[in-house]
Amino acid sequence: MTNIDLMSLTPFLILAIAPIIIMMVISIFRNYEVVFGFSILSVVAAIASIIFILPVIPHSITPLFIIDRYSLFFLGIILVSALFVLFLSYDYLKQLEGIREEYYIILFTATLGAALLAVANHFILFFLGIETLTLSLYILIAFEKSKDSSIEAGIKYLVLASVSSAFLLFGMGLIYLTFGSMQFSAIEYSIIHLKQLPLLFIFGLGMMLVGIGFKLALVPFHMWTPDVYQGAPAPVSSYIVTVSKGAVMAVFIRFFFNIKGFDNSSIFIVISGIAILSMFVGNLLAIQQKNIKRLLAYSSIANMGYLIIILLTGSDKGIQSSVFYLITYFITTIGAFGVISLLSTQEQEAEMLEDYKGLFWKRPWMAGVLTLCLLSLAGIPITAGFIAKFYLILEGMKAGLYILIFSMIINSVIGLYYYLRVITGMFSIANSNILPPVSILGKLTLFVITAGILVLGVYPGWLIGFIVKYIIL
Repeated sequence: MTNIDLMSLTPFLILAIAPIIIMMVISIFRNYEVVFGFSILSVVAAIASIIFILPVIPHSITPLFIIDRYSLFFLGIILVSALFVLFLSYDYLKQLEGIREEYYIILFTATLGAALLAVANHFILFFLGIETLTLSLYILIAFEKSKDSSIEAGIKYLVLASVSSAFLLFGMGLIYLTFGSMQFSAIEYSIIHLKQLPLLFIFGLGMMLVGIGFKLALVPFHMWTPDVYQGAPAPVSSYIVTVSKGAVMAVFIRFFFNIKGFDNSSIFIVISGIAILSMFVGNLLAIQQKNIKRLLAYSSIANMGYLIIILLTGSDKGIQSSVFYLITYFITTIGAFGVISLLSTQEQEAEMLEDYKGLFWKRPWMAGVLTLCLLSLAGIPITAGFIAKFYLILEGMKAGLYILIFSMIINSVIGLYYYLRVITGMFSIANSNILPPVSILGKLTLFVITAGILVLGVYPGWLIGFIVKYIIL
């Protein structure tokens, strides 16, 4: 292994070494603040190390890793999102009794798995990354072992992830059987010289789509997803819906565009159907929810439906619009779950819509943050979500995906209804719930998220320009 290889692996080495150091520290003495502080420094160091990799890209490390602008950009998004989840976990975990430091160990291993997906160029690394991420999430979801709902959510996620892994492995095996290679670029090279895609390959890709559909909670593979979000600790739910899904989308977009899946009519029809179903089912079921975590779970299903439209554009512009959409979606969703985390107590999570009635009269600034996040998810002007949806619609229209874009517009209107239902409740008569104190760190995190939503909603050009310049497969 060369010096350039080691330099390129620096973020991954930091993510791998940090949990080992934490284990050694807590084996001697336990101090929650020390472990939290070290975790923050480690993630910041991993983010900073990306800067030193830029001069040596693009660079491949064995057939497994591909370090280029695309992978580093997604790696940066994953690490920054994990950093925000860490910030929001501080208050939530501090009020819990018993062991808490292990949470950060597992969060690091999950982030390592997500980071591996961002640079995967081979089925082996694809599977290793996704399994490292998934195995860590089992533990994080069931971390509050004193709550039956948390244990139930962990078991349900275990079943979902096991089924997903089985389909993924079967699909990868069929594709390997077809082309004799598991490297994305080698499969791409084989496809270029074929007039028609082999039936075995299409079947294998279909199996992989099912596995990825479970990971992204796309309809009809969304079973138990809302139950998982409801039972998991609020910071973990935000991690699943952002970092986990973003990492899977990163490797899926790379693989799908490498094999030019959008050129096959059968694959095109299947993905179009999944996108439309995810949009309508996600939004229509969200209307019926009285639990805000379940509501956001169904909202995420609809948002993934919006996002996979871009797979069918077959252009770099489509990829760029999806990256911008993911960034804005990450910011707004982490903000919404952040408010839930900061309002939750050891006895009860603030997850019912009733818990948010009159929030404006008690914590106006938190009500304002949640309102802004929900309006951004709905795509209201001056928020980042509006620009993201506009960009997505623009590229979809250019690609001639009129039915899918029309479905997206209709569902955006449906989504506005249930977002406004939560918002209006916060301005109603106040309830008698006693709200927990919020640390300066929690307030600062929500302030940064709020600023990000507004800045990207009013002045998105700098980020769009950066993405257009650097995100090319």
